[in-house]
Amino acid sequence: MASGWWMHDLWERSPVLLSSWVFWVLLSVMLHELAHGWAALWQGDDTPRVTGHLNLNPLVHMGPTALLFFVLVGFTWGPMPVAPWRFRMGRMGDGLVSAAGPAMNLLLAFLALTARGVWLVKGPAGTPQYDNVQLFLSTGGWLNLFLACFNMMPFPPLDGSKVAAGLLPPVRPLIESSEAQQYGWIAIFACGMLGFFSPIRRACMEWGSEWAFRVATWIG
Repeated sequence: MASGWWMHDLWERSPVLLSSWVFWVLLSVMLHELAHGWAALWQGDDTPRVTGHLNLNPLVHMGPTALLFFVLVGFTWGPMPVAPWRFRMGRMGDGLVSAAGPAMNLLLAFLALTARGVWLVKGPAGTPQYDNVQLFLSTGGWLNLFLACFNMMPFPPLDGSKVAAGLLPPVRPLIESSEAQQYGWIAIFACGMLGFFSPIRRACMEWGSEWAFRVATWIG
């Protein structure tokens, strides 16, 4: 396999890094979508249950196309079917359901990075297991921080656009306009191609390490 394919490149860097990336991307996207579904149920919409999306099967959440995209580029997505007109709180409910996904990513980041902090102090330092577990937890931590930040961007169809529409009525017409819906993904793709997400990724790595080391200091 020629160099440049993400799986090859990560394997060359570390098989543990490749395994960690696959595990955390699939788990994080799946739990992100399940959080949307659970929040929708709380809002009175049983669409996620009726459509069979409240399970831990990646094929159900992502589908063949999204999983193929993951194999090709190392990232993916997973829609959760909901019926916003059934939400008890209306547009506010839509915003809360949308925010549930990024909130799940923040929770996963907190758990992974806190566990990394504990491992830094309690793990068997100087062993391969020590470094491997630290890499695994670090990857899950910063990745979920990045997913939370990314999904809260106010570009349709990302969660942040629905949160903004629910909380800020003056900007709702702009966010829900046909132009915004049509060009949202183009704007996201352009940001990625121009490298605008790289500073966010680096910041998430720095935040993650800072929290883990702070936890290690507290318990050390």
